Amino acid sequence: MLKDFTTAFRPALVLTLLFAALLGIAYPAALTGIGQVAFPHQANGSLIEENGQVRGSELLGQNFAGAGYFHGRPSAAGADGNDATASSGSNLGPASQALHDRVAKDIAATRTTPGNSVPADLVTTSASGLDPDISPEAAFYQVDRVAKTRGVSAEKVRAIVNAHLEQPILGFLGEPHVNVLALNRDLDKQMALGAKAAE
Repeated sequence: MLKDFTTAFRPALVLTLLFAALLGIAYPAALTGIGQVAFPHQANGSLIEENGQVRGSELLGQNFAGAGYFHGRPSAAGADGNDATASSGSNLGPASQALHDRVAKDIAATRTTPGNSVPADLVTTSASGLDPDISPEAAFYQVDRVAKTRGVSAEKVRAIVNAHLEQPILGFLGEPHVNVLALNRDLDKQMALGAKAAE
């Protein structure tokens, strides 16, 4: 009976070790190597560096609160939002009073003209809480505020937004969007923002 057990156990053990080595070591190592060679920027987190310092990632939202900057989506990830170590949504349902109150407060703070419609992505969180992009409508909605704070014409700011519009992959995968970090970095390069306006 022990011999029968050993005969049955040995192939199972060999196959387990073989597949563990193949799928747990060789396959991930091969994909990591291919990624580093073919897509080094993306494979290393799509990090944005400036003067040797990492300023952020194209894939993760950041908190921009100053009136001279474009704001991203609200975030429920972590105490202050956009915490990559605490990625999550708020888990509040449509009947939640807390959600209703928070959205109403954000609409009031975001609305530029009484009665005008605020784009939904400026007052609703994403599932991950780390969405780095906003819709073109949300970006254009903020143009007047950003231009006024920076003391430049709305046309100049609108042109920068237009330069950062990204279309769906292959024309149909995803939605048109604007990366908030890239947009704000370009703004700072093209038009200086005083310390007071950045607050």
